[in-house]
Amino acid sequence: MTGRRAAISAGLMAAMALAAIDGTIVATAVPSIVRDLGSFSLFPWVIAGYMLTQAVSTPVYGRLADLFGRKPMLLTGMGVFLVGSLLAGLAWSMPALIVARAVQGVGAGAIQSIVQVVAGDLYPLEERGKISGLLSSVWGVSALVGPALGGLLSEYATWRWIFLLNLPVGAVAVTVIALFLDEHVERGRRRLDLFGTALLTSGVVAVMLGLQNGSPWPVAAGVAVLVVFAWWETRAAEPLLPPWMWRDRVLLGSFLGSAVVGMILVGPTVYLPTYAQGVLGAGAVAAGFALAVQSLGWPLTVFFSARLYLRYGFRDTALTGLALIAVSAALFVGLTPDSSLVYAGLCAFVNGCGLGLLSVSMLVGAQSVVGWERRGVVTGGVVFFRIGGGALGAAILAAVANTTLAGRMGGATSVDEAARALGGPGAEPVRQALAAAVHDTFVATAVIVALGVAAVLVLPRRTGTTH
Repeated sequence: MTGRRAAISAGLMAAMALAAIDGTIVATAVPSIVRDLGSFSLFPWVIAGYMLTQAVSTPVYGRLADLFGRKPMLLTGMGVFLVGSLLAGLAWSMPALIVARAVQGVGAGAIQSIVQVVAGDLYPLEERGKISGLLSSVWGVSALVGPALGGLLSEYATWRWIFLLNLPVGAVAVTVIALFLDEHVERGRRRLDLFGTALLTSGVVAVMLGLQNGSPWPVAAGVAVLVVFAWWETRAAEPLLPPWMWRDRVLLGSFLGSAVVGMILVGPTVYLPTYAQGVLGAGAVAAGFALAVQSLGWPLTVFFSARLYLRYGFRDTALTGLALIAVSAALFVGLTPDSSLVYAGLCAFVNGCGLGLLSVSMLVGAQSVVGWERRGVVTGGVVFFRIGGGALGAAILAAVANTTLAGRMGGATSVDEAARALGGPGAEPVRQALAAAVHDTFVATAVIVALGVAAVLVLPRRTGTTH
């Protein structure tokens, strides 16, 4: 069992690395991709298409994993991801690349959710912190390696290898999982809630598009569709997101807490490198290092989390994580144009430590109160809310930053435009405005932390577990 479990864990880590790297690897290859394919105005959809399809497919795969088993759904998702990778590597135009990335996202939705489900199946409650730490380490390292690898491949080879390299790595992961993952699923007549799936997909896509574009009408339309989805789920024979999940305090608190994880994660990830380069004057590599230590703190606390949640419970462990995040928020607010890069890195490290405790408490806590037959849909819900929280957090923080910039610079602008203007005449006022804008996003993050405390307090202090 130990050898088989180790082999499966290695396969899961390889699969997770694929999904994680492809979320970040494209950004540094923008110049070479646009040079070959043109249509720079369409390029944001290369990233947005991946994120959208990943978000909407995550809860669907979670439900399918409960209905038909983890193994077939994970292998199906990985197969879709590899097909999307091949199509992306062979893309002949920007629209073709966008479609290929959307296909990749559909596969990544399975990887994101079902990898965590299988880990929950394989490891008892006492050991889930360890496997979550390993998967978090893979995610953190991939997030760091992705941009660097994308830049190296696009500069010294071709950007197409960014996607084609997924094929051999994915083939190994598929082979390992196919050979070693064994499960026994009760066969019977099962149905997927297709109408509910259509409602959830259209609602989430509309909301995320509206948030990304800063347009209220798609958001309003999407929320209306999601309200209809919630009504439908109370009547569907086999609902996609069953109503019983919302009546369980542990699950409700875990979903809300996971959304907070996504919202808090956005601030440092998006704005700390900009601050380090545009305000502190650091180079790209040094700015990346300041953010990298966040990825070190996250798995570090996850590895030791089991001792905390087994002794004190999931709620108190999550509150400990939020306390660390609150400390990091105060440190971030204290960043000034005269601060050192080491101080910025310290802020990110403490933030990562807190996020590690909060995230593992939400995931393992949710998994612990349901059995095998419900673990997929619950895990899919946790991952879905984290992705959705990230989209909402990105929209909120962008609005805060852009409002501050508009007030400081006398007109509408964005953080990206301000960062590009630093090389021109009158750079010092731009630098000061950029510092103020990022400072305000960190203040907004502190407010989100307070909301996170309210979300986590929904959880009971002690929970009954089914393991």
